[in-house]
Amino acid sequence: MAPFRQTDLAMPWIQLKIDSNSAQADEIADLLTESGAQAVSFLDAKDTPMYEPKPGETLLWPDTLVIGLYDAGDDMKAVIEYLSQQAVLGPNFAHKLDQLEDKDWEREWMDNFHPMKFGQRLWICPSWRDIPEPDAVNVMLDPGLAFGTGTHPTTSLCLQWLDGLDLADKTVVDFGCGSGILGIAALKLGASEVTAIDIDPQALEATQANAERNQVAEKIHTYLPEDQPDLQADVVVANILAGPLRELRPIISAYCRPGGQLVLSGLLEAQAEELAHVYGQEFDMDPVAIEGEWARVSGRKRS
Repeated sequence: MAPFRQTDLAMPWIQLKIDSNSAQADEIADLLTESGAQAVSFLDAKDTPMYEPKPGETLLWPDTLVIGLYDAGDDMKAVIEYLSQQAVLGPNFAHKLDQLEDKDWEREWMDNFHPMKFGQRLWICPSWRDIPEPDAVNVMLDPGLAFGTGTHPTTSLCLQWLDGLDLADKTVVDFGCGSGILGIAALKLGASEVTAIDIDPQALEATQANAERNQVAEKIHTYLPEDQPDLQADVVVANILAGPLRELRPIISAYCRPGGQLVLSGLLEAQAEELAHVYGQEFDMDPVAIEGEWARVSGRKRS
């Protein structure tokens, strides 16, 4: 559908906000695009904790705010009239219109991402930013892939844990590798080799591309679960979800050699003690670490 146009608005952008839910948000987003929105985004309407999505996956909150960005020349009265005729919204649907100043939106997005420090040595740095500490351990990773950039507390908790280890010449399994951020960080911190495993081929491609960017590609080996090798590593990291961590305990535990170390994340604080108990059958568990509403479970495998 061609956008509804008018010419008497002075501001360059108009933002239309509609309250929705996870079941209807995609349909409403499609309607906004059909009515001329230049971009559509989703926001959490009620500050609900959300796991990091896998590659190609879009996770929506139970209460989702759908936002359409329109050119100021668009006739928003006609847009609202069109939307009110759609069954998913209906007449007199609740909405809010805001006028926005003109900006370089790509630059605005890039300006929101800064180098982040984890622990004492480790930095995650976007490629367009100066490296704050050239002599530190710097992982170059752009935030274009949401599944593992360090910004989510579950990833942050794992990065802090890795920074606190002596990884010199250690072997690592990154189970559910996503962007490869944890395995790459382990290599930059001194690990000798990483086996990265994920169910999504896109994740393996992203891991390999990020490893090449960080000059560690020859030390990281990627596998789908059906192709994963039979091995034991000094360190095992698994930042996935509480359900799979529980169900896959025999597989994840088997990757860790006796005396080796394990870290698990991707779980809420309320789920941590149960996971610690489940893995405590084979591991001497550390105290649970908390960041916000998220948790990290770790331990050392008994001989």
